[in-house]
Amino acid sequence: MSMRTIIRYLTISIAFLILTGMNITTDPPEPVRPLSPTPSMGWNSYDCFGATATEQDIKDNADYMSLNLKNYGWEYVVLDYCWYYPHPPGSTQDNPPQFRLKNEGAPVPWMPMDEWGRLLPDPRKFPSSAGGQGLKPLADYVHSKGLKFGIHVMRGVPRQAVWAKSPILGADSSTADQIADTTSTCQWLNLMYGVDMSKNGAREYYNSIVKLYAEWGVDFIKVDDIEHTGNHTYWGDEVEAFSNAITASGRPMVLSLSPGTSYENRAHMAQFAQMWRISGDFWDVWSKLKAQFERCALWASMSGPDSWPDADMLPIGDLRQRGPFPPKGKSRFTPEEHYTLLTLWSIFRSPLMLGGNLPSTDDFTLKLITNPEIIEVNQQCSNSRELYNKNEEVVWIADAPGKDEKYVALFNISDLPRSITFEFSEAGLGNRYKVRDLWERKEMGAVKNRLITDIPPHGSKIFKLTQ
Repeated sequence: MSMRTIIRYLTISIAFLILTGMNITTDPPEPVRPLSPTPSMGWNSYDCFGATATEQDIKDNADYMSLNLKNYGWEYVVLDYCWYYPHPPGSTQDNPPQFRLKNEGAPVPWMPMDEWGRLLPDPRKFPSSAGGQGLKPLADYVHSKGLKFGIHVMRGVPRQAVWAKSPILGADSSTADQIADTTSTCQWLNLMYGVDMSKNGAREYYNSIVKLYAEWGVDFIKVDDIEHTGNHTYWGDEVEAFSNAITASGRPMVLSLSPGTSYENRAHMAQFAQMWRISGDFWDVWSKLKAQFERCALWASMSGPDSWPDADMLPIGDLRQRGPFPPKGKSRFTPEEHYTLLTLWSIFRSPLMLGGNLPSTDDFTLKLITNPEIIEVNQQCSNSRELYNKNEEVVWIADAPGKDEKYVALFNISDLPRSITFEFSEAGLGNRYKVRDLWERKEMGAVKNRLITDIPPHGSKIFKLTQ
């Protein structure tokens, strides 16, 4: 072989190795999976701090979770929306808007943003973000407690980046105004425009913001305004963009969609996200809890692994401390409604995201959320399903991890006390089972053919049946 031929082969080989090492591809990568083999468990700032959560709020709740809840599986600390909005001192404004200056149309107040049109934390609320640190110091603090850190973001590109014609990192000549779809807007927060994913630079924009979150150490991204519940518009192309950007970032991050209420989009959401919210905002009102039974029954077949219909946060504990609306104070659910809430969320296998301010958790709530047998139902059961919902009596059943074991949850969603009878034959079960009450954490003895129990209004019972 001549020296010229050898040099030619070496040149080709070196070029191949360089291109391979750079991982150059024209196709978007597949979503990173698995990320959530079981439903996520954690805390989210929205129910107690609305749009005004601060660095100290997040640290205080992380401290409490690490000390009191981590050993039970609670691990995510999620900073909800508007961490970039410069609230005036003392402001508790929910859904804080931007306005336009009369002459030039610039959005005000101007939110912290880097040269690439990527929003940054408000340094008054997050002092450690100063000097371009972003949320990394806060994420590092959460990680130091053995926990994981999450953030809320809005779909789209900031309107102020569109006005400023901000360049896009990774796109040679595209700017924010060129990728924005100004007809695609949020119905309740006017800070963003949607992204037209057919435009040059659109994919690079989403890659750039998720890259920034990865650099900060984010483990969980909750993306809002994914669907308009009024007309059921669903921005699936932007869901894919977020999912692919997470893959491109190289950092595993759970993708949570809010909301994702349209059942016809279930396969797409399950493919590209790990969880999606199946209702509008859920609060501590019995009518809202009662309405979730029908939704959970519809979505139960989509649960796991790695894809979890989300019945929304758990509005328990101290709520609405600085928003998002009054009244400030303890959850309005009765004790029985608390049990029903946790029982339904657990056997449905919803992600569990606490909403109350954790440092002021009372003994009743702490006992409620640290029952290991209820947590096991949420994390380990399978084939969860509603058996029936009739005459305001609801029965759910699921397979337990052990052989020949079942979980059975009985709900009285009426306004009067009930004696509810569950016939084993209705679920195709055997004739005789040992029964354990999971809330009381005690054995109830063996029963034949049926289970009969008294349940107060809006109350529930959950049992493990063992042959």
